[in-house]
Amino acid sequence: MKEKLLVLVLLVVVSVGFMAPTKKVRLFNGKDLTGWKIYGTEKWYVADGELVCESGPDKGYGYLATDQFYKNFDLSLEFKQEANGNSGVFIRSTVEGTKVSGWQVEVAPPNHDTGGIYESYGRGWLIQIPDEKENILKPEQWNKLRIRAEGDRVQTWLNGQQMVDLKDEKIGKGEGGVALQIHDGGGIKVRWKNLELKPL
Repeated sequence: MKEKLLVLVLLVVVSVGFMAPTKKVRLFNGKDLTGWKIYGTEKWYVADGELVCESGPDKGYGYLATDQFYKNFDLSLEFKQEANGNSGVFIRSTVEGTKVSGWQVEVAPPNHDTGGIYESYGRGWLIQIPDEKENILKPEQWNKLRIRAEGDRVQTWLNGQQMVDLKDEKIGKGEGGVALQIHDGGGIKVRWKNLELKPL
C-alpha cells in the first residue's frame, strides 16, 4: 500500500512539474536600471521606455551587467543601432573594471558578423556568420536577437533566422550574468527593449 501511495505521489509531482512552465524574467523594466550594474564611464540610461547605451567623453569600453547569474536560458531582445552600432550581448560573463570574462554575441554594423560569437581576452572569434547572412541585419531599424544557451551549446537567431549553432566545452563551464557592451572608439549609440529571459 505504501509503495502504491509513493508512486501516486511521484506521479502527481512529475505531472505538476510538466504543467508549470518556467516563468520568463523581464531583465529590463522599462523605467530604470534596477537589476543592472554599470561598469566604466560610458552612458547607460532609459528614454521613452527603452534602454540606451551611448559613448561618453572617455570613448572607452562600457558594460551594463545583470546582478543575477544565468546559466541555461533562452533570451530574446530587440536592438536598434542609431549610430555606429558596435555593441554586443555577453553571456555567462563577469566584469571587473572594464575587463570582461565571457562570450559575446556580436551586435555590430552591417558586414561585421552580428549574431556571431566572440571570446574577449581569450580565443577571439569562435564562430562568425556566413557572408550570405549579412543582409539579415536591418540597419537603423529594430532587430530581434535570440540567444539560447544550454550546457555547452549556444544558438543565435537574428530576425527569426538562425545565425550560428556552436558547441564549446569552455562555454559549457562558464558562470556569470548577461551584459550589454559599448565598444571603445566613441560615436556609438544603441537602443534596446523587450529583454526577456526564460530559464531552462
